Amino acid sequence: MSTSLNTAMEKIDQTDTATFGTGCFWCTEAIFEQLDGVVKVTSGYMGGTVKNPTYKEVCTGETGHAECVQVVYEPSKISYDELLKVFFEVHDPTSLNRQGADVGTQYRSAIFYHSPEQKEKADYYKAELNKNGAFDKPVVTEITSASAFYVAEDYHQEYYQNNKNTNPYCSIVIRPKLEKFQKVFAGKIKKS
Repeated sequence: MSTSLNTAMEKIDQTDTATFGTGCFWCTEAIFEQLDGVVKVTSGYMGGTVKNPTYKEVCTGETGHAECVQVVYEPSKISYDELLKVFFEVHDPTSLNRQGADVGTQYRSAIFYHSPEQKEKADYYKAELNKNGAFDKPVVTEITSASAFYVAEDYHQEYYQNNKNTNPYCSIVIRPKLEKFQKVFAGKIKKS
């Protein structure tokens, strides 16, 4: 095997996966992509009952899916705990089935765990936030086992990067979230 192929294989072996629902996946994808140690972020759907759902179907709220992002990351550079901290900072985890103007079960706050360790950490973090009164209302984030992940249509991938200069939603909704995130997590952002 060539040296570059060995390096690529080692990198694959040293990654893990996290899946989060924070409402609209356009915002969440743009945020997690900026974190040092995050290899790839994919927008998609999880937690529903319909196989291969479309965006139009998920938007009805009838498939049971949440809009979410699947994050492939390097634990040697960023921990699951740090990803959880970002997750709870970048959306309102006290709002049931709603984020801003987006309303419905598809916009629920959700952590889809991929291992018993992820479940334990997510449960602990949620309990601590509630115990310490971190928010004015209780955290209602759903914590469930990861199920089939369905990749969203191509036009949803890297939505902010591809539309930041043409879609008003990007400048009105996504950009302010990114700016706040960049201030709070300045030490965790990828260097150019």
